[in-house]
Amino acid sequence: MVKYFCCAGLLKSTWDQVCVAFWQRYPNPYSNHVLTEDIIFREVTPANCLISRRLLTKTSRAPRWMERYLPKHMASSAYIIEDSVVDPQKRTMTTLTWNISHARLMSVEERCEYRINPENGSWTEIKREAWISSNIYGLSRAIQEFGLARFKTSVTKTMKGFEYVLAKIQGETLSRSLAETATERARETALAAKEKAKDLASHAQKKQYV
Repeated sequence: MVKYFCCAGLLKSTWDQVCVAFWQRYPNPYSNHVLTEDIIFREVTPANCLISRRLLTKTSRAPRWMERYLPKHMASSAYIIEDSVVDPQKRTMTTLTWNISHARLMSVEERCEYRINPENGSWTEIKREAWISSNIYGLSRAIQEFGLARFKTSVTKTMKGFEYVLAKIQGETLSRSLAETATERARETALAAKEKAKDLASHAQKKQYV
């Protein structure tokens, strides 16, 4: 028996911005449970798709009734594998995530697809699917319900974290843009002032000779 969950999300940022934010989303105020992230491998295919695999370490506090089934060193942390494929031609990014820690107790697989929103090309839509299963006899239903509830909570935090990182990236871009504009205007003003000073000096010299 497997619990299936599906939902859609919307980020009011371009697909390119979302792809950039995806690799920079940790740390953020909504991801304190993410301890480490390591790239296992990364390559570009002949079709120019970027394929990556990462290992994430997260805190994963289990409920007390579940802790008795876990070794003490595993009760508060979990290792997660994250595969991703970025296709710049189709303008899609697909991720597949699953836990390798205490998977016999509960397995959670998540698949996300990021693509351009058909109604607004400046926005990105996300289709998120999850499969939650457990093989613990007599407790599988309760464990799956617990896993589903936790997954739904994590989705909310994930979206908030994404929005935070996107706002930060866009804010830095805007700040750089404003700074560059201000610098350029200052240069133009200084150049104009320099030219005006030359003209005044030239006129002053002409008056002396008249």
